Amino acid sequence: MVLRSFLHHDEEGSTALHPRVGDGFVVPQRLKAPLGYPALSLRPLTYDDEMEWSDVRIANRDWLSPWDSGDPMHRNGINFRTWIDQQRFSEQSGSALVLAMEEQGGIVGQISLGGIGYGAVRSGIIGYWVAEQYAGRGFAPLSVALLTDWAFFADSGPHLHRVEIDILPENRRSLRVVQKLGFHDEGVRRGYMFVRGQWRDHRSFSLLSTDVSASLVERLPRL
Repeated sequence: MVLRSFLHHDEEGSTALHPRVGDGFVVPQRLKAPLGYPALSLRPLTYDDEMEWSDVRIANRDWLSPWDSGDPMHRNGINFRTWIDQQRFSEQSGSALVLAMEEQGGIVGQISLGGIGYGAVRSGIIGYWVAEQYAGRGFAPLSVALLTDWAFFADSGPHLHRVEIDILPENRRSLRVVQKLGFHDEGVRRGYMFVRGQWRDHRSFSLLSTDVSASLVERLPRL
């Protein structure tokens, strides 16, 4: 059983973290890019983000729709608050983490680490999106690098051995992200995910903790 801890508030009202017990992770309050990189940070989403997150998604509906996965069973979706509740449960179980990309106090995208396995596997799958007006500014590769460094090396992280990113073959922007970071192309996964009404092949890319000598962020050029 994976025992997990998550954000709580102490008697002074400040945010604190329970210590980790066994496998799992401690939810990071904020992962910040080092000096010399874009002023980007990653943080957990909360109920208070509903209006801003929804506005960003609506404004980028056409931009993101070619890559959005769906439910082949065509079940009804869930509302934002239920989705946040599910995130808290996934954090508790140590199975997944969703973080907002934030720049200058505003949400510019999202990144997740899901499908986390422990024991002899110790792996997870990264997914992300960036709003159209912020595309080309290096936020996606920087976010992947920040989250991967945390997942591999941070005391509070899940101490993974492997992370994976699966990309539609025509998604050139995402292909450039994994190329910049030195992910290894493992080939095509047939019918991997249900996207826009059909099961689509994806190219699978992986990175091992042993592939990174110090920090994945350091593979990216500074400003």
